Amino acid sequence: MRLRPTFLAILLLLPGTVRSDPLSRRIDVDFFHDVRSRDLRGLATRSDGRLVGGPSLVELRGEAPAELLWCLEPTPGGKWLAGTGPNGRIAEISPDLADGTYASREAAKLDDPEVFAVRRLADGSILAGTSPKGGLCLVREGKLVARVGLPVDSIFDLLVLRDGTALAATGNPGRIYRIDLAKFAASGVTAEKVADLQGLSARGITVFGEIHDRNVRRIARLADGRIAAGSAPKGNLYLFGRNGGAPLIAQENRDAEVTDLLPDSNGGFYASLVFSPGENHLVPSAGKHKEAPPDTPTGSEPAQIEKFGGRSTLQWFPADGFPETLTTRSGVAFYRLARFDELLIIAGGEQGELSGYDLAHRLALTFAGSASAQVNGLEPVAGSPGRFLALRNNAPGFALLDFKAPAAREAETRPIDLGAPARLGALRFSRPRNFDESRLSVSVSTSNGSDEAEGWSPWVAMRDDDGWRGAEPRGRFVKLRLRLPAAAPVSVELDKAALFFLPQNHPPVLEDFRLLSPNYAVVVPADPPAPVTTTVAQLLQAGDHDSDRHHNAFLGSQIVPSPGTRVAFWTAIDPDGDNLSYTFSIRRDGDAAWTDVSIDSRDSYAQFDTAHLPEGVYFTRLVAKQAAPRPEAERLSTTFETDDLVVDHTPPQILDASARRAGARLVVTVHGRDALSLLDSLDAAFNNGVHATVEQPADGILDGKEETFVLEEPLANIAGATSVEVTLYDAAGNGSTRRLSW
Repeated sequence: MRLRPTFLAILLLLPGTVRSDPLSRRIDVDFFHDVRSRDLRGLATRSDGRLVGGPSLVELRGEAPAELLWCLEPTPGGKWLAGTGPNGRIAEISPDLADGTYASREAAKLDDPEVFAVRRLADGSILAGTSPKGGLCLVREGKLVARVGLPVDSIFDLLVLRDGTALAATGNPGRIYRIDLAKFAASGVTAEKVADLQGLSARGITVFGEIHDRNVRRIARLADGRIAAGSAPKGNLYLFGRNGGAPLIAQENRDAEVTDLLPDSNGGFYASLVFSPGENHLVPSAGKHKEAPPDTPTGSEPAQIEKFGGRSTLQWFPADGFPETLTTRSGVAFYRLARFDELLIIAGGEQGELSGYDLAHRLALTFAGSASAQVNGLEPVAGSPGRFLALRNNAPGFALLDFKAPAAREAETRPIDLGAPARLGALRFSRPRNFDESRLSVSVSTSNGSDEAEGWSPWVAMRDDDGWRGAEPRGRFVKLRLRLPAAAPVSVELDKAALFFLPQNHPPVLEDFRLLSPNYAVVVPADPPAPVTTTVAQLLQAGDHDSDRHHNAFLGSQIVPSPGTRVAFWTAIDPDGDNLSYTFSIRRDGDAAWTDVSIDSRDSYAQFDTAHLPEGVYFTRLVAKQAAPRPEAERLSTTFETDDLVVDHTPPQILDASARRAGARLVVTVHGRDALSLLDSLDAAFNNGVHATVEQPADGILDGKEETFVLEEPLANIAGATSVEVTLYDAAGNGSTRRLSW
């Protein structure tokens, strides 16, 4: 018998058996990644995955002084100044932090649309920088007493020094100007730009330094008197001497913007940078509006913000050493930096994020966020350690960030995808610290859809009984809500949690079924022994390794001729990774009873003898059933109607056969018919030892139970031969033989 190439190819391509993982699953709840800033109240998440005590954020109620709020400056008496846009006003803010409200009034009106920088001077006057005319303005008691248009587009930052001078950081071009405040105050109001150095000097303004980048966005005075500067759109960090001049580059970047600088008492400084292909990350969008979040107190509508696709970093520049990246966030823009004890606080967006960095433990933090899209101003409240006034945009307003006030502590996770609809089990926490676990309240809400606005079940309380358990909620997506009373200490810590669940049980699926060529058997070797050692990967990838070994043994089977033997193989999978057992049966057409060839076998093949079976067409059936460890009552099975099996013991009939000379060729023609099987091929064995096979019939298509095969053999190849023995085969491997002479 010939081993057909298709048989070997099919065997070698036999797919692998799916390994069976444990039925139940667990998913780790990493609070740092699974809880958003806006979903925190009095708690914070830490980059080690823990939930820890944090500040509360109270959105102050009041009428926003402008559509855009750019900068915040504290003044004596608990009042604040805010630079605004697009109407060029400086607003005076009077917050009532105890009542959670604020009032505002116009402190000055300038002739430029945007007021990007405001500083209160010791005599009570206000120094301001504007855009796009680059106006440097001095306001005293609400009146403009001095103004000059610098030869720039924008003034982004102002720094008041102790010697009666100030520095102004400008954009397009990127320069720093030194301002003699007394001389400038006496220079009066100049409406037009002054481009010549002599004209600026006459007004007390000189060039302190200049950079090649387009904008100087932030400046800060270091402890040793040097001036640090950050630029855009490259995002370089520069260091100037006390008296200016050519700068040193502390760090070179690309496609970035330095949004804030925070000096350290030891002579170093912190810098926040936003990396993005675009420019002006500091400037929120305006004009297109969407519905305000329901807890936005001002009633203003936040501007439509396109999703930020860049990243932000917090970097530390020591006084004598190399810069170090402390933390990086994707999809978040860092705007302002502040410090409270050993915490750095980062105000940002584009979803009102407030984050931080623990300098002592070197861990990133996420604090309670704002209902507005961006928090682009953050200043400490004088005389109240741990309290900060935040300036927010889209919708505009103000908020109080308070690390000291007792407040209910709450965290809610984002929707957690379980991968498939499932029945929830226990929620288990690692070790809680510094609080009574009995005071913890946990609730769960589920949904079968990913939409966060609809389709969610009511919140269901989970009971602390050998793990936190609900009333068997079901769903594919899960949200968890954790609450602690206001009395819980700030030092509270809650480690990562693990949520256990049982995915929906799906029935097995048949991917492939094959009947191999008849009259061949497979000799399956013994399963290879289990490995003596176990790797970490094997521990992490739980599965049915015994099934893998058995399947690999089958792939290494030898193929041997075996008249009457048939081999069926299949590939069935269970979507949930269950172990499967198989029952393979056959039934002759016209009979009522099924004959089981294999019962509850773990093998994905069946090998059986058909020599004793009556001829005819047999139906085949495969039943795939889930097996242990799935409990018996929960096991699903699927019955598949598979390919028909033809049992044929009768060789085909040769109706006509001839061999004749035709010029230099010998033409052998055989015409035959089979009752059950398709005809397969013609073998010719000449009595001089030459052998030939014809697998293509005369009509070109091998598709019938009756076919004609023609062999044309050059006489030169069969010199000396006087006869040929022809054998006509059917697809079942049966053959009829006849000897021809010429």
